[in-house]
Amino acid sequence: MSEMPRFPFSAVVGHDEVKLALLLNALDPRIGGVLLRGEKGSAKSTLARGLAALLAEGAPFVELPIGATEDRVVGSLDLQAALTGGSARLRPGLLAAADGGVLYVDEVNLLPDHLVDVLLDVAASGVNRVEREGVSASHPSRFVLIGSMNPEEGDLRPQLLDRFGLAVEVTSSGDADERAEAVQRRLAFDHDSAAFSAVWEAEEEALRRRLREHAAADLPDGLVRTISSLCASVGAEGLRADLVICRAATALAGWEGRDEVTVDDVRRVAPLALGHRRRRSPFEEPGIDPQEIDDGLREQQEHGHDPAESESESEDGPAGGDRHAPPGDTAPVVALAAPRQTGAPPSGGRRSPAEGSRGRLVGDRPVGDTVGSLALGATVRAAVERRAADGDDQRLVTAGDLREAVRQERVGNLLVLAVDASGSMGAQQRMEAVKGAVLSLLLDAYQRRDRVALVTFRDDRAEVVLRPTGSVEVARGRMADLRTGGRTPLAAGIERALQVATAAGPGAHRPLLVLVSDGRATSAPAGQDPVEAAMAVAATARRHAVPSVVIDAESGDTRLGLAARLAEAMGADLVPLPELTASALTGAIRRMTP
Repeated sequence: MSEMPRFPFSAVVGHDEVKLALLLNALDPRIGGVLLRGEKGSAKSTLARGLAALLAEGAPFVELPIGATEDRVVGSLDLQAALTGGSARLRPGLLAAADGGVLYVDEVNLLPDHLVDVLLDVAASGVNRVEREGVSASHPSRFVLIGSMNPEEGDLRPQLLDRFGLAVEVTSSGDADERAEAVQRRLAFDHDSAAFSAVWEAEEEALRRRLREHAAADLPDGLVRTISSLCASVGAEGLRADLVICRAATALAGWEGRDEVTVDDVRRVAPLALGHRRRRSPFEEPGIDPQEIDDGLREQQEHGHDPAESESESEDGPAGGDRHAPPGDTAPVVALAAPRQTGAPPSGGRRSPAEGSRGRLVGDRPVGDTVGSLALGATVRAAVERRAADGDDQRLVTAGDLREAVRQERVGNLLVLAVDASGSMGAQQRMEAVKGAVLSLLLDAYQRRDRVALVTFRDDRAEVVLRPTGSVEVARGRMADLRTGGRTPLAAGIERALQVATAAGPGAHRPLLVLVSDGRATSAPAGQDPVEAAMAVAATARRHAVPSVVIDAESGDTRLGLAARLAEAMGADLVPLPELTASALTGAIRRMTP
């Protein structure tokens, strides 16, 4: 089967930053790979394929399917060898196939955590080590790792984001002439790929020659300190950003024919290395302002000291003046004694692994009365060992050889927030607190495998503002303008939130309904009493056995205690918050989610 023609790398219109990031990783794979964040149809996979064509002749381009199993990625027991020769040896996977080329992972944010961890570990070390199913083996696996993702589908957890060397925001050009040129080139390639590629072969060969002849530039000691000071000034944690900038700058200077790295080289690569490492608030856009990098470099050059040693921001400056009730504000948080799953962690962090039908293969066991998932490799291994021990038994497989796969998967929560947006209680302040809480919860949604949804109710209806998502980008856009005021249709709010919580049915996400209300109800369908209607729907929620909690947001000196009655009707836990703030609400929710 002939290889699919690759669109020439140099023929891609625009995307200069993406091209630079890819070429730098080709020059020095120790940079750690490239993460391409952006919309679909913006030439991400085309550039990845084109880069492979610029590497050594015959360099592989391996695309990892989003549904790939761990066996397919890292390798597994060679069943043919085990069955015919009785030996346990490795059958190489995609990591072996990518050696010397490019490994491309589209929608890397949707890949299971354990596979992303494996890819990043191997990309950093250049060696794939396999210890599973009786196989102990290792092989070289050096490749340029390229991951792409659409942020609206959920982000990578911060630990994985940090391990990608460089990250680039990819967008389609808004210039009509540039877009037209890109379309014309693609049409010409599709019409006759050989003729089109021949036109660009001279430029492609020039790039291949530069890659072969590249020599890294020298990095002055003083510039290393400047880089570290810059990283400290923008709040980059750890030393990975420092190392990436040093390696990328030496690769860039050598690529452009210079013997020594300059500050301008640092300035060009720093946004690619810091943009995904300095995000600290859910209200900040991804990336980093080039002016912030310029200011950091200028301060180091002018004053000759580490910017991290001079904290110049006051409480009412950029670090502490967020007008949108950031999750970092302080307020009393009431502990909630909610039931937890056996073995669940006491608070935040990644979910404890639970045994399931999907997820990472962690072992095998003899089968019982029923077999959930047959571990084929382990079964064959057991059969081979039995036949070796008892030469008279020539049966291929016996019942005693059968092994069942034991898998672990992360289980997250579906947090459905139902929020009173009526005018009955500090509506605007409440909405700001809810925005901050939702975005704060989403910051670690990937790590905790959670999804968050938001329902608001006011006047005579309830609205699903945010459908279940793990994306900060989606949430920020949908919650930009939350309307408040009017009457309180409490029954409609509970009913709509319950529909969202139960819509998906049983699965990987455990629903939790969080009602933020003072318990007042002033609106209901014609002919119904608002309070009675709310209590009736609350009883329905109890019958559905959806875990629930009522955040009592009643304010003022005179308190009616209506939220307590509502919580009792729902079978929900009651959390009175003396002050409704983003941090208080976030803390209360995190305390009740295992």
